Amino acid sequence: MRIMGLDFGSKTVGVAISDPLLITAQGIEIIRRKDENKLRQTLARIEELILEYEVKEIVLGLPKNMNDTEGPRVMLTLDFKEKLERRTGLPVHTWDERLTTVAADRTMMEAGIRRENRKEYVDKIAAVLILQGYLDYIGRKQEV
Repeated sequence: MRIMGLDFGSKTVGVAISDPLLITAQGIEIIRRKDENKLRQTLARIEELILEYEVKEIVLGLPKNMNDTEGPRVMLTLDFKEKLERRTGLPVHTWDERLTTVAADRTMMEAGIRRENRKEYVDKIAAVLILQGYLDYIGRKQEV
């Protein structure tokens, strides 16, 4: 069994997949679309990846504001969550993604990735951070 992590943005979706033991997350791709409202191809690609990696659950980053309020992005994300659940039949969990983009950018800076190239990878790394946070959480729950 594997879990998929998604960082849903206005024109991209970063995708990460867990290892079969649910210990680590690896970024696999960024799905790009031309229009924010055109989700059919995005959902189709996610379905292909679900089959390819034998995914049983999805973790979707929830972009709350720093003061814990929910803005317009949260509503769009929850709408996307419903579409994912309907289309895939899999459980979709939301995960607080505050500061994941900042952490992803810092990780790339420390790795020496040039500023102009970071935008190309930030969504995939954010998806890894979202999924890894969830994996660490469920791992801790099982230890108790």
